[in-house]
Amino acid sequence: MTEKFDPAPHDKHAENPKTALKEDREMKKQLDKGLRDSFPASDPVSMTQPSPSKEDARKS
Repeated sequence: MTEKFDPAPHDKHAENPKTALKEDREMKKQLDKGLRDSFPASDPVSMTQPSPSKEDARKS
């Protein structure tokens, strides 16, 4: 019996799909944790304009 022709042979350099999926899940978990730990990302918006600083006066 002849060997069946495989037009797309196994790529020995390709990543294992199970390993890649596990790494993707771990990366997403780390990103979500980092986002939760850094929330809120900035200070609340100020309702008033701060007075000019000495550095601002030098620039003028």
